[in-house]
Amino acid sequence: MSGDLNGNKILGAVLATAFVIVGVQQVTGAIYHSEAPEKMGYFVDAPEEAAGGAAEAVLPPDWGTVLPTADLAAGEAAFARCVACHTINAGGASGTGPNLNGIVGGAVAARGGFAYSDAMKTHAAEAPTWTYDQLDQFLTAPGRHVPGTKMSFAGIRDTQTRVNLIAWLRSQGSGGYAVPAPDPARQPGAAPAEGETPEGAAVEAGTPTSGLGPQVPVTGAAGQSTVQESPAAPSAATSGTASPR
Repeated sequence: MSGDLNGNKILGAVLATAFVIVGVQQVTGAIYHSEAPEKMGYFVDAPEEAAGGAAEAVLPPDWGTVLPTADLAAGEAAFARCVACHTINAGGASGTGPNLNGIVGGAVAARGGFAYSDAMKTHAAEAPTWTYDQLDQFLTAPGRHVPGTKMSFAGIRDTQTRVNLIAWLRSQGSGGYAVPAPDPARQPGAAPAEGETPEGAAVEAGTPTSGLGPQVPVTGAAGQSTVQESPAAPSAATSGTASPR
């Protein structure tokens, strides 16, 4: 009889333990339940593209204007995100990425001893030099500029940050690479592009102007047609007479 009682106690203890384990699992599942994400993957901060998949056209910086005023200290700070893969000192060894000393104006995919991707080698045949524009486009979105590159960096979307970084890279072994002259067409006061009307330009005959009546052609003494502005008709508020209804 005593043996049966002890066996019942053991069985009861086992069952109680099992109930506790099951109960804890149920409670824990209810507390820490998480919904599956609607979209799998991680967000990559890459430049946006226009509708249809084509990249939005952006005018490249005027290097002759922006490089002389670039913030080299800010450019060096921006390079901090690159040191995990690249060295910059002269003669430095390549890491995950190639050494970047003298990269501005240097040859593409030409760092000895580094295994470049086939995509970068193909790109080098099409664009053999790291010009300012090439570096700017690559740093904006490496994977878009050179599809298939091994460089997994998402890119730098801020134009001024890229300008500062490129200016600093130029100071690291690329000082002999010339800075182009400023583009006269992009300087303050430059002539407007075709199709634009310069500020203060004369308007065509017959075009109303603010506060004045329409312009009417008048024949001068020499038989030449000139433009004369006719005075605007006085409004009812200023003439003191009521307008017809």
